Amino acid sequence: MSIQALLFDFDGTLVDSETLHYLSWCEVLKPFKVFIDELTFCNEFSGVPTVKTGHILQQRYDLPKTAHTLAHEKNLQFIETAKVHKPVLMPHAIDILSLCAKRFKLALVTGSTSEEAIPVLSHYGLLELFDCVICKDDVEHPKPNPEPYKKAMQQLDISPEQAIALEDSFTGLTSAVEAGVNTIVIPHQHSKRQDFSKAQWICSSLEVAYQDVITNS
Repeated sequence: MSIQALLFDFDGTLVDSETLHYLSWCEVLKPFKVFIDELTFCNEFSGVPTVKTGHILQQRYDLPKTAHTLAHEKNLQFIETAKVHKPVLMPHAIDILSLCAKRFKLALVTGSTSEEAIPVLSHYGLLELFDCVICKDDVEHPKPNPEPYKKAMQQLDISPEQAIALEDSFTGLTSAVEAGVNTIVIPHQHSKRQDFSKAQWICSSLEVAYQDVITNS
């Protein structure tokens, strides 16, 4: 069965947003006088769902707020941070998405909220390339649950065998694989030590993924 659609993750796959997430968490933690250096934070929490990150931080530092409250504050802070510091796109993201859109249906499947993802896509003129966008607030159970990928395939009217997912983290890979989708993982400096044994392909960049996998699909 031929590939009909490509399902793209957002953070870490299309945009290098780790620093923005880190800066947003720093603002949330500042009132509690908690400071974690960027490399340590990103290495531990890259790809980790926001609520889970909030739970770990709440437990570790005995913070007087719930994990959900911390996560909500961080999501609001990210919107403000992104107004000042736009995430940088991964190399060749615009060119590769434009080429892929000519041949495949495209979906964005992200653990970010629509308020976090949509302004960035619009800023770079990418929103119109996607046939559907599934954000965290579009599902009841976000990644690593398979619901986001299942919902994207339902909207595109395709089966798992007709799709390839592109991810950068264990969390995203788990979501895609449990939805039955073969997945390309493109690790980065903060996720490279995660378990990607269930990936169908591991590529060093979007460009390599396009040249070695997507063009042959």
